[in-house]
Amino acid sequence: MKKQTLIYGMIALMGIFILTGCEKAEEDMKQAADMTIAEYASSDANFSILVQALAKADLVNVLNGTGNFTVFAPTNAAFNALFAELGISGIDALTKETLTPILLYHVLGTEAKSSMITTGYYNTLSPAQGSTLSLKVDVSSGVKLNKTTNVTTADVDVKNGVIHVIDKVLLPPSVVDQALNNDSFSILVQAVVKANLVDVLNGTGPFTIFAPTNAAFQALFTTLGISGIADLTAEQLVPILTYHVVSGNVLSTQLQAGNVETLNGSISVALSPVPTINGSSKIVATDVQASNGVIHVIDQVLLP
Repeated sequence: MKKQTLIYGMIALMGIFILTGCEKAEEDMKQAADMTIAEYASSDANFSILVQALAKADLVNVLNGTGNFTVFAPTNAAFNALFAELGISGIDALTKETLTPILLYHVLGTEAKSSMITTGYYNTLSPAQGSTLSLKVDVSSGVKLNKTTNVTTADVDVKNGVIHVIDKVLLPPSVVDQALNNDSFSILVQAVVKANLVDVLNGTGPFTIFAPTNAAFQALFTTLGISGIADLTAEQLVPILTYHVVSGNVLSTQLQAGNVETLNGSISVALSPVPTINGSSKIVATDVQASNGVIHVIDQVLLP
């Protein structure tokens, strides 16, 4: 009897703990719903560095404002990992001009709860080349941003949007970084590395890249009767790759039919019935914006 009484008592106590925990979680959710994004970040010690950064970049009022924002919020641990990578002591070592595009790269101008997010590119509020930087989102296994950053807590619902907690600070990507962030461009990345063009394409630019997918490269390898990039020399790759690069940040809305000069000769652009280059390579996706240029995806490798 005493043993049964003890067991029943433990069960009852566990029930009280569970009920109390649920009530606290509900209360926390209600409190969050009454806060703006900036207010919620200030209320959570895990975001103290993010709050410092927002204050230094004069973005507190923006995230206290009306509207529906989505914020991918890095924790203190994420910021400290960035500081270690950069070899700096903290937020004080970064200027407002440096912080602003970084922080805005974590913000979408619309509310996107986890149930609304699909794999693809999203426009952030971070300005670049007259447009805004693109963020790569993959939901095939959890939610990943730019291939290496994980959403660890989703759907913190606040008064002016939603917060998703992330484990790494996102940095504005160059055109090379955007290619690295997308597995569909892994062969293109191999080619750029072998041709020693990484530093060039990480430069100021701006560049417009017509980027062939892995499937496009595999089709080329079949046509040439080779197994892959390893069978091509840097000297062979350079003229091919530079034939895919146009000077300037040319968005899809700015593309015009006719001849366009690349870094290695002229290509012929047609906009109807479907956008194509040189009569056969289709433009299948557009406007992946980077800090130093823009990428348009094509389904066939262009040969000079």
